[in-house]
Amino acid sequence: MKEFAQNARSAEKEMRKVFPPTPVQHNAHLSARYGAEIWLKREDLSPVRSYKIRGAFNAMRKTLADDPSRTTFVCASAGNHAQGVAYMCRHFDVKGVIFMPVTTPQQKISKTRIFGGDNIEISLTGDYFDETLKAAQSFCTEKGAHFLSPFDDTDVIEGQASVAVELLEQLPKPPDVIVLPVGGGGLSAGVFSYFKAIGGNTQLIFVEPRGGANFTAALRAGQPVALDRVDTFVDGAAVAKLGENTFDVLKTVDPTSILTVSEDRICATILEMLNIEGVVLEPAGALAIDVLQDIQQIIRGKTVVCVTSGGNFDFERLPEVKERSQRYLGLKKYFILRLPQRPGALKEFLNMLGAQDDIARFEYLKKSARNFGSVLIGIETKNADNFKDLKERMTQAGFTYRDITEDELLSEFLI
Repeated sequence: MKEFAQNARSAEKEMRKVFPPTPVQHNAHLSARYGAEIWLKREDLSPVRSYKIRGAFNAMRKTLADDPSRTTFVCASAGNHAQGVAYMCRHFDVKGVIFMPVTTPQQKISKTRIFGGDNIEISLTGDYFDETLKAAQSFCTEKGAHFLSPFDDTDVIEGQASVAVELLEQLPKPPDVIVLPVGGGGLSAGVFSYFKAIGGNTQLIFVEPRGGANFTAALRAGQPVALDRVDTFVDGAAVAKLGENTFDVLKTVDPTSILTVSEDRICATILEMLNIEGVVLEPAGALAIDVLQDIQQIIRGKTVVCVTSGGNFDFERLPEVKERSQRYLGLKKYFILRLPQRPGALKEFLNMLGAQDDIARFEYLKKSARNFGSVLIGIETKNADNFKDLKERMTQAGFTYRDITEDELLSEFLI
């Protein structure tokens, strides 16, 4: 393990020839909210706006040192690793073939092209990362190219460990707690290995999205297992299966130190950081901050570092983020309302709305052969408690309604 720590420090030193350290910034807003000293390790401020540049640099550097004749590198990525590889392909002046899921946000695709320039070509393949990964590996087998894993590679893990090297140099003393987002496990494995090598009392807390909790599943099964279904909203961490190499490192982690958070709540955190702090984070980049509300008792009075892993946010997604945030906070609901087909019925309903209630959506299907028509109505309000009063007024007035806000199937088709 001492060798791992030395290699990580060497990798971090070599990185300084390419890009500066990302800052560790004290956050007064979060510190006051949670009664702790909260610091953010701003990986979203790297040249490619994520920590992935570290693993890509280290793996390519070591591969080229071993085989200078290597000319082509291949990767599969939902975006951040792709940008890191593209950036390094231009730096080392080698060719890169980058496979990305078809569902990758356009912002990440465009930035990858910008970073790689003429040194790369992009292939959009598969709806999910694991399909993309298989296509990239098949290409490598066919062409004899070198595959650069986004996380399941010892050199990549070593490169990601440089996050720990930097933050320990930047803080006056080791933090009490470090919060790490988990996708494929490369960052977590690197930081975990580094602290295991150097010792100390820093506690590591791992957080993954509820719709992609592959670390939790792997520890429960005793080996990496593929999730049956992955929610791709947190695209930077939407990986169906933890890496074999990363699991080998992380298999001794205490399961109680792994937490999962809902995708909708992450949206509220993204908006909070954007509106209050002016910090742009992608969903995976907000994971470590979002989970603070679940560990308030653990971190109170302590020094905490949250790794904000990425800031590649496509602002075309902002309406969706706002929608999911409002629904999570209880500030927006959708109802199917049975409206009597008589004059004045709609006016009667509208008069029930409070001063803070606003109609965000209204679709009325009138069928002349029936006494009632169905209305899909979306309502926004300033206070979640207002919906309790509205429901009581609708019930007392004899209106029949159904709250479909949390009905996943109906929401998918109607909202």
